[in-house]
Formats: sequence, C-alpha cells, structure tokens
Amino acid sequence: MTVDALTRTDAVSEEAATEAPVDSTPQAETTSENTEAKTEAPEASETPEAPAEEAAAESPKPKRGRPKVATTAKKTRTVELTLTVTGTADGEWQAELKNGAKWVAKGLEIPAAAVSRAAKELHADLSGPIDEVINAARELQAAKVAQLEAELEKAKLALAELDA
Repeated sequence: MTVDALTRTDAVSEEAATEAPVDSTPQAETTSENTEAKTEAPEASETPEAPAEEAAAESPKPKRGRPKVATTAKKTRTVELTLTVTGTADGEWQAELKNGAKWVAKGLEIPAAAVSRAAKELHADLSGPIDEVINAARELQAAKVAQLEAELEKAKLALAELDA
C-alpha cells in the first residue's frame, strides 16, 4: 500500500482494500487506519469466494454406480428355482425345474395324487384349483372306464355267440 491509502477515509480505504490485493510485506509506518484496512481486507476477499465455494458444494459431480447406503441388514443369498407343474384333462401331470436359466429337470411324469398332496402342503389357495382340475380329470376317466366296460361286455357277448 502507498502512503496515500493510509491517509484516506475509512470508506475510501474499504474500496482500496477490495480492489487492491493485501500486501503481506511489513510497512515501516503503521497507523490505526492501516490495521483496519488490513483486517477488513481478508473479510472482503472472502465474500466473493464464499458463493463460489457454496455453488461447488451444492452441485458436486455425481458419482457413477449405485449410491452406497449404510445398512445393518444381513445379506442372504437367494436361490431362484422355478418349478412348473402342468396337467392335462386326461389326468397326466408333468414337472419341470429350472435353476435360474438352466434346466435341472424337464418333462418328469408325476402322479396326480402327488400333485394334490404337494398343493395341500404348500397353500390352501393352491390346492383348491388344482383339486378341481384333478376331480374333473377323474370324472372324465371314470366315464371313459364305463364306456370301455360297456364295449368289453359287447365284445364278450359277441365272442360267446361265436363259440356256441
């Protein structure tokens, strides 16, 4: 700073402090105005930098990937198995098992009674519809057996007439 800056009023000193950089070299003559200008200068120089720092703090560069969330939950390993059970109106049932995308078993024939028992053990909502399908297949098979028995009786009568 110059000697002129030391003799100016406080208002002019504040303008000079904001416009001119603070000189860190010691001065030979020190007055009270000089110390006030030096103490005010850092405050004035911090003010323009503060909004820039706040803007940088408000908009940090987003990091890539999933944000890390601190949880205390224990991570358990899950296995995805898909069991598909299909049945026909004739009462034939098949099962297929998939582990993720890999087939473990495909086209296994299983009895209807085993499907009914498994459904009852799993849940009542599952066993109701499955039992309806099994009962419809049972009725269909019973009708087929009755028809075949009638045809068998006709065939036995025809054979008996041929033997006589």
